[in-house]
Amino acid sequence: MSVELDATTYVHAKPTTAHSYILPAVLDVLESHFDGALENDVFDLGCGTGGAAAALAGKGYYVVGVDPSSDGIAKANVNYPELPLNVGSAYDKLSREYGRFNAVISLEVVEHVYDPKAFTSTMYDLVKPGGIAVISTPYHGYLKNLALAAVGKMDDHFMPLTDHGHIKFWSKNTLRTLLLDAGFDNIRFEYVGRIPVFAKSMIAVAQKPLRHGVGAALISDGIRPLRRVRQSTARTRAKCRPLQ
Repeated sequence: MSVELDATTYVHAKPTTAHSYILPAVLDVLESHFDGALENDVFDLGCGTGGAAAALAGKGYYVVGVDPSSDGIAKANVNYPELPLNVGSAYDKLSREYGRFNAVISLEVVEHVYDPKAFTSTMYDLVKPGGIAVISTPYHGYLKNLALAAVGKMDDHFMPLTDHGHIKFWSKNTLRTLLLDAGFDNIRFEYVGRIPVFAKSMIAVAQKPLRHGVGAALISDGIRPLRRVRQSTARTRAKCRPLQ
C-alpha cells in the first residue's frame, strides 16, 4: 500500500487559527531554551505554507522547514522567498540533508502522521544533543472527551469526513510514551486554547540527552594538558632549585 503525502492543498499562506494560541506558547519555550544564545536555529517539520516559520523568523530565529505538500511549499516560497522551505517529510533522511538543530518544532502535524514512530525518529535525528523538540497536537484528555460526548460534539471533534484529516488522537500519556521510545527525556506539557482540562491543544517539550560520556571526555581532555603543564613546570623548578 502506498501513502500519498503530496495531497494537501492550502487556501493561503497565513498562520492558521490554531497558531493564534499555539505560537505564543512556542515562542516562550524557544526564548527560554535559547536564553540569548547566538545559535538560534530552528527546524520546522511540517511547515505547511510557512506561516509559523515566518513568525519565528520575524522574531530573529534562523528557520529551515519542510512539508510534504508541494502546494503548501509553493505558496510558502511565493510569500516568504527569503526562507529555506522545501518539499520533504519525516519519512526522508532529513538530518543527512539539513544537519541538526538546537530546536525542532512540529505544530499540529503528528495527528496526521501514518507512522508516528518514524516521525519521532526523524525528529530525534534532527535535534542536536541537549536540544529540544516541540510538538503541538489537539488535546484529547479523558474529561474533555467525556464532555464532548455528553453534548454530542464528538463527530465535530474527530472530523471523520474531512479530507486528509486527523488519523491519530493523542493523549498526554500516549504522546509521552512516543517521545520516550524515540529517546527523548525531560518531557513536559503545556496546554493552550482553553483551561487545561478542556484545552484545544497540548504542547510537548522534550529534550535530546547529551551523548553519554561526552562531558566526561571533554573534562578529561582538558585535565590531561593541564597535568602535563604542571608536571613540566615542576621539573623545571626542580632543575632550577638551588643546592642547599
